[in-house]
Amino acid sequence: MTTYFAEGSATTDLSRDDIRSALEQTFQSLGSLDKVLILPPDYTRLPSRAGEITSLTYEMLGKRVTDIMPALGTHHPMSDAQIADMFRGVPAELIREHRWRDDVVTLGEVPSPFVAEATEGIYDKPWPAQVNRLLSDGGHDLIFSVGQVVPHEVIGMANYNKNVFVGTGGARGINESHFLSAVYGMERTMGRADTPLRRILNYAQDHFCQDMPLLYALTVIEEDHQAQRLITRGLYIGDDHETFYEAAKLSYEVNFVHLDRAPKHVVAYLDPSEFTTTWVGNKSIYRTRMAIADGGRLTVLGPAVKEFGEDREIDHLIRKYGYRTTPEILRAFENNADLAANPSAAAHLIHGSSEGRFEIVYAAGQLSREEVEGVGYTYAELGPLLERYPIDQLSDGWNPDRGEGEFYFVRNPALGLWEAPRG
Repeated sequence: MTTYFAEGSATTDLSRDDIRSALEQTFQSLGSLDKVLILPPDYTRLPSRAGEITSLTYEMLGKRVTDIMPALGTHHPMSDAQIADMFRGVPAELIREHRWRDDVVTLGEVPSPFVAEATEGIYDKPWPAQVNRLLSDGGHDLIFSVGQVVPHEVIGMANYNKNVFVGTGGARGINESHFLSAVYGMERTMGRADTPLRRILNYAQDHFCQDMPLLYALTVIEEDHQAQRLITRGLYIGDDHETFYEAAKLSYEVNFVHLDRAPKHVVAYLDPSEFTTTWVGNKSIYRTRMAIADGGRLTVLGPAVKEFGEDREIDHLIRKYGYRTTPEILRAFENNADLAANPSAAAHLIHGSSEGRFEIVYAAGQLSREEVEGVGYTYAELGPLLERYPIDQLSDGWNPDRGEGEFYFVRNPALGLWEAPRG
C-alpha cells in the first residue's frame, strides 16, 4: 500500500502546475498503463478540482483513458453542458453514466457482527458492497478515483472509498449506508474521519477489492472569503487508508469553522450552478445545524432549487413524508412499505430536519409555497430576501443588522462545517 504524493497545510496554495507535477510523478511511479478508468464526482462537486485533475490525466495519458464515469450515486446524470464545463478537453464519448438501480454487482457483504460493532449495536445487518460492473468487469489496469475530502453528513469526511461504494454503488448499498449513518446520528458523524460507515467501507475495500487497481487523488479545498477564490490546500494521492486520513486531518483544520457564539440567524446561499434540489441543497442545513442557536433561524436562498429529490421516486417520497423529526420518520419507516423500501430517502428526511430546534425558512426560486410548506419548511419569496440579503454585498461570516439583528452568512455550505457552543 502506497502514498505516491502528499502535500498540504493550512497555508499551502497548490497551482495547476503543482497538480500536473504530482500526477506526472504518480504515473511515472505506476509504470505502464494501458486501460484507465477515471471516477470523478459529478457537477455538484465542481469546486473539488476533480474536473481539472480528470482533464490533466486525459491530457497526460491520452487514449489509455478509455472510460470516465462520474460517481453520481443517486444524483441526476450530468448534462452535456456540465460535462463540457467540468471536464474540459475530454472527449464526451468517454463519459459513462452510472445507473445505480441497474448496472451494479455485489462484491461481497460486510458481516453483521462487524457492522454491529462499528455502529455500537445500533445497526446489525450485513452491508452489501456494491459497485458499478465497469469497475469489476472492465479489465482496467488503473481505476483512478478523484475527489475532495470535506466534512460530510453521511460519512463524516467525504470521498475516498465513498466515491466507489456510494458514488458508483447500488440501491441496497446506498440505501443502507445512508440509513445506518442517520440512525447512528449525524452530529456524531460530521467532520470525523473515523466513523461507523467509514469503518464499514474500509472493511469492504480491504476484503473485496484486492484485485481492483484502485488509486485515489484527494484534494482539500478552502474558500478564501476576502479574495473570493478557492485555494487548494492539499493534494494526496495513494491507494491506502493513511492517504485518506492525512487528507481528512487537513480538511478538519481548514474546513471546520468553530464559532465562539451561536448565531440566532444564519443565511445560506445555494449557487444556481450547483444546487437545483433540496437533496443536494440541504447541505445548507446539514453543515450549519451545529452552529445555529436553539430557537434560531436558518434562511436558505436557493434561486435554482426546483425539485426535492434527484431521483423521481425519492422526490415523491420527500413530498409525501416531509422533513420531520427523527422519531416521526422512524415511525413512518416502520409503518410504510414505500419508505421502508428506500432507506436513503428516510435518512435524507432525518438529515433535513431541524428536529424542532430552529426554524428553516426556504426561499426556493422554483418551488411553490404549497410545495415548500408541504415538506415542513417555512416558505419565503426569493426576490424580497435577495434584496434584503444582496449576495455580492455580504461578508462571509458575521454581518451587521439589516432590520432583524446581526446574522451569519454562509456563501457555499458545501465547502465547510460550522459549529458553535449552544445552550
